[in-house]
Amino acid sequence: MTPAVTTPSPERPHIILVCVDEMRADAMGVAGNDHIDTPNLDDMARGGYRFTRAYSATPTCVPARVAMFTGRSPALHGRYGYREGISFPDAYPVTLQSTLGEAGYQTFGVGKMHVFPDRARCGFDEVLLHDGFLHTSRRLSRGPSARIDDYVEFLRRESGDPRADYQETGIGCNAMTARPWERQERLHPTRWVADESFRFLERRDPTRPFFLYMSFHRPHAPFDPPQWLWDKYRGRQFPPRPVGEWVSRFDEHRRDFGSESEFGAQKESTHQQVRAGYYGSIEFIDLQLNRLKETLSDQGLLEDTVIVFVSDHGDMMGDHDMYRKSVGYEGSSRVPLVMHVPPRWREGWGAPGEVAGIAELRDLMPTMLGLAGVEVPNGLDGSDLRAATAGGTVRDHLHGEHLIGSLGRHSMQWIRSERFKYVWFSGDGHEQLFDLETDPCEERDLADSAEHAEELARHRALLVEALTGREEGFVADGALVSGRPVQSEAAWVREFARL
Repeated sequence: MTPAVTTPSPERPHIILVCVDEMRADAMGVAGNDHIDTPNLDDMARGGYRFTRAYSATPTCVPARVAMFTGRSPALHGRYGYREGISFPDAYPVTLQSTLGEAGYQTFGVGKMHVFPDRARCGFDEVLLHDGFLHTSRRLSRGPSARIDDYVEFLRRESGDPRADYQETGIGCNAMTARPWERQERLHPTRWVADESFRFLERRDPTRPFFLYMSFHRPHAPFDPPQWLWDKYRGRQFPPRPVGEWVSRFDEHRRDFGSESEFGAQKESTHQQVRAGYYGSIEFIDLQLNRLKETLSDQGLLEDTVIVFVSDHGDMMGDHDMYRKSVGYEGSSRVPLVMHVPPRWREGWGAPGEVAGIAELRDLMPTMLGLAGVEVPNGLDGSDLRAATAGGTVRDHLHGEHLIGSLGRHSMQWIRSERFKYVWFSGDGHEQLFDLETDPCEERDLADSAEHAEELARHRALLVEALTGREEGFVADGALVSGRPVQSEAAWVREFARL
């Protein structure tokens, strides 16, 4: 008689970090969105921990991933804008994955890394790469190649087209255009990330715990879900976009109807089409979550695996006539953060449910290390979020920032407190204040309201505290100073690497 095969119970949990690109916090059913179907993510949120005030403090791809991998804020990791081509491993030798690896975890990454050079593993044992369209990489390689993208090799082999390119649909990598995926569903990059992740689970070392970084390029543009999802969402009508009373302030930066405009109006038909492609791309990822759950269940791993679902940043999706990311407004900076923590690994955690504490991407590293029972390295300023689930306070406010080149080299600085958001533009000193409790879509700017003068001053003081001592000279004699030139991000990172 053949003995039954059993999976040994690990001393440490397995950990899967599911990262998606450019998903808004409100783009899921459990967040109250009746226009999108995300049943599997909703189930995970209802049975786990959903952080309703989670943010990306530097809401574009590169700095957001630096925060996730290093557990550090922009003040420590030095990336406050979008810049490709700056070496990652030289500046950040200690990462979440390298720390877990040193503690005995096998570490594997699939999908989007967005680091330079492209094949830098940043502490992973192995990486299968699909970053999407990276301008620096494509210029150096004169187009897509297996040298910079494992998905390209797969697409060319499986499609039988030796010149296949993930850009051949004609949709720009940041364009406000959309169309259905033209190939078989199994060839879509979203399916590829899931399939390769499941292959890792099949061939992993069963005697060691694992850390899997399952990193989807979508719902970032191109907005190209499978045909059936395109048809589903093209048939839906979406509600009007919020447009703040203050939007005219950006008139000089508008490029109305530009295919890649960050600021400016789009035809309503274009907006509806883009929203359909965006929501269809998210639901396609949601289906992969169910496949992940079933795979873990088949292998007897579900009750010993922590699953963290997060996005690097959001997308304005037309709110206030803005698209894409980088700004500190809610559509861009607030992200979904959901954690499945099996009962066995909840020591010190509160009961599952919604968690209102202010969380940020830098908190993922110390939180996952805490779950793994691994000591947190020195030099991090992220916090273990378990305290927030048990009624504790991780922080009472969050400082975020981003260099906005399309606004004339402004540095957009913002403070998110328990109730309010304060925004300051370094170029001209313009201020905004929003009451997120009564105005969650940030339609009413209260900065000129006498009734809120005290709140404005309090938040300004918090930003002064955060920026004091900065190399740009944003603060002098205890006051914010506008018009200062913003230091080159590349120079900042080179300086950081010498510390």
